[in-house]
Amino acid sequence: MGKVHEGNSDAKEKKTEFSLVRVKSTWKSKLGKINKDAVDCVSAAKIYESITDRGTSWTVVSPITFTYKVTETYGLLDPTNDTLLLGHITDPQQLEDIKTSNKPIRRFVVIDQEVFQIYGAKLTEYLEANDVVYKILALPTTEENKSMETALKILDDVNNFALDRRTEPIIAIGGGVCLDIVGLAASLYRRRTPYIRVPTTLLSYIDASVGAKTGVNFANCKNKLGAYIPPAAAFLDLSFIQTVPRRHISNGLAEMLKMALMKHRGLFELLEEHGCMLLDTKFQVDNTLYGHSSIKAASQSTRIAITTMLEELAPNLWEDDLNRLVDFGHLISPALEMKVLPSLLHGEAVNIDMSYMVYVSHESGLLTEEEKQRIISCMVGLELPVWHEEFTMELIQKSLQDRLKHSGGLVRMPLPAGLGQADIFNNTSFDILHRAYIKWSEELSVSSDSTCDV
Repeated sequence: MGKVHEGNSDAKEKKTEFSLVRVKSTWKSKLGKINKDAVDCVSAAKIYESITDRGTSWTVVSPITFTYKVTETYGLLDPTNDTLLLGHITDPQQLEDIKTSNKPIRRFVVIDQEVFQIYGAKLTEYLEANDVVYKILALPTTEENKSMETALKILDDVNNFALDRRTEPIIAIGGGVCLDIVGLAASLYRRRTPYIRVPTTLLSYIDASVGAKTGVNFANCKNKLGAYIPPAAAFLDLSFIQTVPRRHISNGLAEMLKMALMKHRGLFELLEEHGCMLLDTKFQVDNTLYGHSSIKAASQSTRIAITTMLEELAPNLWEDDLNRLVDFGHLISPALEMKVLPSLLHGEAVNIDMSYMVYVSHESGLLTEEEKQRIISCMVGLELPVWHEEFTMELIQKSLQDRLKHSGGLVRMPLPAGLGQADIFNNTSFDILHRAYIKWSEELSVSSDSTCDV
């Protein structure tokens, strides 16, 4: 065996900090104070040079800033509403140049095929009324085909369209699966092409559309391939939700309930009181039984859900901090969802996970019996499943072991500690997990179905 020689810890090291400035077309490294009048631009990036007798190393610190808009609008496909085409532009001069240019706007649109059946004619009419040169690609975007093959199919068509990656963002219209796949495809095309998200389900409205994650399933694991590339903009129009089946409204309410339990007691109480109305009205104006209160509850609940989600995501877009409250309901549910695919929707699997974790919180002394019962009753009122026969202790243990591997050796378990309050826990014992599982199964398995009607 070769002998390992320890380095000389007394080796002298010379460290130098360089700023980066641009003069005409050339970037140069500069020492000391910069005369800003003598340069065109000063970068926020720095280069740190370290020289020892063993050689030179350079450390690059390059701050990266992403700016993206999340905009609620109405009548997104109204030909007089230019939000879909121009709403992502933040530079007033660029916006003016586009509006006064004779060059036609070009857009590549990927849309879920079921959404296309409902809105395809209206989308086509919108694009043609605004003289857009366009290509519409309608695809089946479900968990079963959330794959690299689908992403590559999109990329083939994008490439044939000869997209200008600087000025022609790809538009994704559909549920969370569609938005995730298109986002990944856009991040791969010429290393990063801007894209726009238009959610058409409640789940994607409050979850997938407002963050930076993109991805596809791989090796029978949910979202194992992906990137953190936020959209240029997300345009949210609640009118799309009116054509969503009732089960999918419940599906979205699960993610809304997640944010309520983690961060906002007021949102929990709103869902507790008005959940049935939101299901009945599909978050639309209702002039019959519920009147004006329906749209008020809809706007309040979606605004709070989005605001609390952005509060958690914006400071941690790349998940550098692995302690994430938004992971509540996502410790066991990915494995459950993939195991029983396609019988459970994403939000349903998440809610089953949350339901079990509520029992873990209760066994840990974080929730009272009354709080536990209120949460479970709220879930049932939102027509969400609270138990599943495939959610076993074996699945729980395997999922938590896998989480240890990918979360820096800690389980980082978000748990509710009261209504609208939460914390991250790393030392929940097997005894607590097992006692919670026994009570959860005894109390909820009798009245729960293991599958949901499509």
